[in-house]
Amino acid sequence: MLIGRKVTVLGAGVAGLTVARALALRGAEVTVLEQAPEIREVGAGLQISPNGVRVLRALGLGDALAEAGLRGDAVEMHDGLTGSRLARLDLARKGEFRFLHRARLIAFLAEGARAAGVQISLLQKVASVSLGAHPPRLVTEQGAEIETDLLVGADGLHSRVRAALNGPQAPMFTHQVAWRALIPAEPGARPVAQVFVAPGRHLVSYPLQGGLRNIVAVEERRRWVEESWSLRDDPRALRAAFEGFCPQVQGWLAQVEQPWLWGLFRHAVAARWQGDGAVILGDAAHPTLPFLAQGAVMAIEDAWVLAESLARHDSDTAALAAYQAARAPRCRQIVEAANRNARNYHLSGAARVVAHLGLRGLGLVAPGRLLAQYDWVYDHDVTGGAGTA
Repeated sequence: MLIGRKVTVLGAGVAGLTVARALALRGAEVTVLEQAPEIREVGAGLQISPNGVRVLRALGLGDALAEAGLRGDAVEMHDGLTGSRLARLDLARKGEFRFLHRARLIAFLAEGARAAGVQISLLQKVASVSLGAHPPRLVTEQGAEIETDLLVGADGLHSRVRAALNGPQAPMFTHQVAWRALIPAEPGARPVAQVFVAPGRHLVSYPLQGGLRNIVAVEERRRWVEESWSLRDDPRALRAAFEGFCPQVQGWLAQVEQPWLWGLFRHAVAARWQGDGAVILGDAAHPTLPFLAQGAVMAIEDAWVLAESLARHDSDTAALAAYQAARAPRCRQIVEAANRNARNYHLSGAARVVAHLGLRGLGLVAPGRLLAQYDWVYDHDVTGGAGTA
């Protein structure tokens, strides 16, 4: 089904570049349209858990991932106010976790796509998407019209392909905002993701390759903030929001020179992922809050399943329906779990005391149970074993 097929992918992010390589390796002629003038990423760090690592290995990118990212040992939960440790989750028990800068992930995904024969066309901002009784048609802001056999929308939160399939939809502001920043990592920094929780706020930090430390800090607030990755903020505002936190966090925040701020919005999982010669994946289909570290990984899983479905079925209709049927239930589970974490990290009063006592107790008597609750996330293998070698 894919050999010689002309496929157009909108967006050169994690979802777009991963699916482009997956499709090209199966024989498709893939063009990626990217609105930016260059393949770049303004984000900070991210985590790739074993379910994502398996896909990248199956796509022949395991060595590139290992070179780009630190192997994570554990996640530690801390009381943000006192700094005391509540629990430790030993990641090594579940397989290979990687902490890496988003820019390094984008770089090796782009290199992998090009090596598979993918054409990446820059400065291609799409003004409209038309679906219906003709091949999918795009019109760029420069006025160019493009028709394609199959259109793959990897165009993120504000996806034009999602809108063409589902109509316009308004996200809901969660009344939470997040800062992200990079600072120098201390010598010998442990490859551990540390989560510091407090009423109405939490902070996550872990080291990256190249002597950097990633910081994501989340605060509940009533004021609306733009849903953007490119809004700068004053570091004094970040420090003020976390001034009651423990000395370790204070020391990190004192080094922040340029934080980026974005509002966290809750989007519904798309009702319709495919049809009329088009399909969506990643954030275009199922945006998720960043409280389970699965946003990029779900896009990577989507890419594999979509490419496999198109290669295995004898019609696009059957392939795309099978893809949505396989992915939608799991992605809804992930979104709901991330939403729960958003609440649990910010508990206050008696609920906070009880939760912390429970974490400490489980950490002492049955530490494996804390990690086992995520077996359904990390043990999942969309490659069917192809990525375990």
